[in-house]
Amino acid sequence: MLVFMEEELRSLDVITLQETVQEQSFSFNPRTFDEYLGQEALKEKLRIYVQAARMRQEPLDHILLFGPPGLGKTTLAAVIAHEMDVAIKVCSGPMLERTGDLVAILSSLELHMFLFIDEIHRMPSDVEEILYSAMEQFKVDVIIGQGAGAKSISLPVQPFTLIGATTKSGLISAPLRSRFGITERFDFYDDISLCAIIKQNAAFLSFPLTDDAALLIAQCARGTPRIAKKLMRRVRDFAQVHGAVAERPFTEMVLSQLGITSEGLTAVDMAILRVMVERFRGGPVGLETIAAIIGEDTDTIETVYEPFLMRQGYIEKTARGRQIPAMRLPQLAKQLLGQQTIV
Repeated sequence: MLVFMEEELRSLDVITLQETVQEQSFSFNPRTFDEYLGQEALKEKLRIYVQAARMRQEPLDHILLFGPPGLGKTTLAAVIAHEMDVAIKVCSGPMLERTGDLVAILSSLELHMFLFIDEIHRMPSDVEEILYSAMEQFKVDVIIGQGAGAKSISLPVQPFTLIGATTKSGLISAPLRSRFGITERFDFYDDISLCAIIKQNAAFLSFPLTDDAALLIAQCARGTPRIAKKLMRRVRDFAQVHGAVAERPFTEMVLSQLGITSEGLTAVDMAILRVMVERFRGGPVGLETIAAIIGEDTDTIETVYEPFLMRQGYIEKTARGRQIPAMRLPQLAKQLLGQQTIV
């Protein structure tokens, strides 16, 4: 329920959604499922849902997309809206500080329009509750006045589709999760899909890039399109300044200068592993200890660097802390204590 004074209710129409500033685009933005590369199984299901909704001339069911950052959740939301031939409004969970902000947004939506909320798990609980009746019954409940004279009214909203995106699905409350008709998880991309995305973006930038160079960048991109695009743009910078062709040897040199190993490890990854090998003989060691030694905060290590290191088998979590698997330790110790192997 939402409490408003009568003057505030009359001024609701002047509250508008603060749209994200559209900066100059340095990467290709797909508009259709065919242009959106990767996540094939997910796309195939969404094609069916979109086609069925269009045949019935109904709004698409509410969609929850979750997965690690940089995998294309926001981009896919825009693609879905384009395939449905409707507009989309974009905001983020932390933006919606007051219930009035969300009511104003919902009231401004047109028929079958999309509302995309990024990091939806970070919405305040009182704001989240406004979504319940809006998602199920397309109305919001408002209380006018205060005390004994207060009265409740329901404001209708146009049938719409909510797309929520989150990197931490476990933090979404059960009542909110249950109201999404479609819940899909994003997987990390394989090297072939990333290579295709890199070449697609290189063509958009009119940047000549050989297939071998594109594959090398893909192998260093940690399964994430966002990282792949960033690395490709850095290779483009070096190639332009040096007047070079972006072939594999040149790309290897650029990645080496960027501190990226052939397995996609960054300088911070190497610092984490070096601390564990040199000071703690592979562990176990506490996360706070690692963070204090290398000068990074624990949240950054746990959410940005550690998942990739665990996925690649470099470290593992135990009850006593982080440690390097016994099978990995001899080879890693030789690499770190000797000459660091870069690409």
